[in-house]
Parts: sequence; C-alpha cells; structure tokens
Amino acid sequence: MLFGAKGSPQFLIAGLGNPGPKYENTRHNAGFLCIDALAREHSVSVDTLKHKALVTRCSVGDVPCILAKPQTFMNLSGESIGALARFYKIPPERIVILCDDVNFAPGTLRIRKKGSDGGQKGLRSIIEHLSSEDFVRLRLGVGVKPHPQMDLADWVLSKFSDADRKGLDAAIQNAVKAIELIVQGETDLAMSRYNGTAL
Repeated sequence: MLFGAKGSPQFLIAGLGNPGPKYENTRHNAGFLCIDALAREHSVSVDTLKHKALVTRCSVGDVPCILAKPQTFMNLSGESIGALARFYKIPPERIVILCDDVNFAPGTLRIRKKGSDGGQKGLRSIIEHLSSEDFVRLRLGVGVKPHPQMDLADWVLSKFSDADRKGLDAAIQNAVKAIELIVQGETDLAMSRYNGTAL
C-alpha cells in the first residue's frame, strides 16, 4: 500500500536517471534529483519498489499523483513508465517526464506538451512503450559538452561542478513550481512563466 494522496492518481510524474550509488548526482540523473526535490516539497519519500520504479503517492495541490524514479537504467525507462501508466490507467497526456538535456546550460528549463525524443534515449524508450509522444516533458539543462570530441556518455555520467549544480538547483525549483501548474491544467501558463533560464 502506498501512502499519501487519497483517491486514484490523476498524474504520473517521473524523473529519469540511472539507479545506484555510482550514478548519484551525475548529469544524467537530473530527473531523479528533480523528483527528490518534489518529494521533499510534499513531505514524502520515493522508496516503494513497484513496476521497476521507486514510487510514492502524494497530492500536488489537491491532485493525486504518482511520483516515480524508474530503476531500469535510462535507455529502458519506457518499460517502467509504460507499466505504471497501464496499472494506474493514466493516459499519456497526464504523464509528466523530467529529464536532462545536454543542449542547454544548467539553470535552463524547457517545458513542452509533446514532441519527439530530441535524441534523449530515455524519452525515446517512453515514446516506444506508450506508442505516443503526447506527454509533457520538462527538460533540465545540464550543460553542453566542454569539448566536441568528448564522448557524450562520459559527459552525462560526470558529476556537476559547484557552479553547474547551482544552476540545476535553480531550474529544479522552477520545475517544481511548474508541475504544480501542469497538474491543474495550466501547462501553457507553466511554459510561459518558467521556460528559459532560472539564473
């Protein structure tokens, strides 16, 4: 039994990342860090294993939600998201995905109602398993590779510098506020208010 919000969950809010201590606080785990911040905001812990994810229930505003951190590794995130969506009967348009984006500087938040994966393999997996691109995604800038020849995997699995982490934390604060609007049906307002840089 998951504790928190009463009633059937209306939204699935999931942050993407890789499980295990080795990957904690890496750029690829920006989605996990955002879910952790959202959980703290609502005084819950994301610690129940269900459908290949750590999950909990909480009310965001007065909207019952599931918070999730898939434990499948980034490239297979759709296995967990798809299973959770089917179990809780949550349609794609009521799914919110938080993930890293290497095209934007830390501190940048980009909210979109739907769209392609943009090269993000976690999003690609989710699109495949939902057979839909119609879910909200919040992309958190984690910085562009410092050198073009650097392997992308090495970059996204690297730790944040102090300055970059400060930027990410600012974007996460805005993402938490944006999610409160999104679950109230105010995605356009969230986009106009929080798209861009938080610094």
